[in-house]
Amino acid sequence: MEKTITVSIQRRLRHPLYNKYIYKTSKILAHDQEMVSKVGDIVLIEESKPISKNKSWVLTQVIKG
Repeated sequence: MEKTITVSIQRRLRHPLYNKYIYKTSKILAHDQEMVSKVGDIVLIEESKPISKNKSWVLTQVIKG
């Protein structure tokens, strides 16, 4: 898939009974028109109209990388 990046979003939640922190990860497919991002970059994405079956996010900018 050209012009597609996989963005991993990690959330930290506290378990209601044990009060231990749990990390949950979601993966989102985003459209990268200029193909400027690389592996390990921190990026900013925003929601848009559906581009394909699984892709409805667009890369806005590369913050750090």
